[in-house]
Amino acid sequence: MELHLQITGTLLIALAFVHIIFPKYFNWEKELQSLSLMNREMMKIHTLFIALTVFLIGLLCVTSPHELTTTGLGRKIALGLAVFWTTRLFIQFFGYSSALWKGKTFETAVHIIFSLFWIYMSILFWMIYFNR
Repeated sequence: MELHLQITGTLLIALAFVHIIFPKYFNWEKELQSLSLMNREMMKIHTLFIALTVFLIGLLCVTSPHELTTTGLGRKIALGLAVFWTTRLFIQFFGYSSALWKGKTFETAVHIIFSLFWIYMSILFWMIYFNR
């Protein structure tokens, strides 16, 4: 389990840094122009905090895999992360329209890769929580 946590943590840290390219890749300067200033700023700030949260979860997994798997507090944190990533998995299929990826090679690949990643993390954290 500890190795899985370290791998997951490393991937999450990388994912957090990928958020840096979002504004340019998704053309936010043009795409968000029609939003009010409040909504534009909220989009940017929420993305920053999502990236920070993902980074910190990754850092926790990389630096404290033993504590996450062997202590009561660690298992409670794992429960929270299991709920978090299971919810994210659910959103992958029911929060986003399939029109965003269906029939598009790159987008379909990204959808599948991230779906598998959310499944992997959900199972990992549920296993840690239930492994007593």
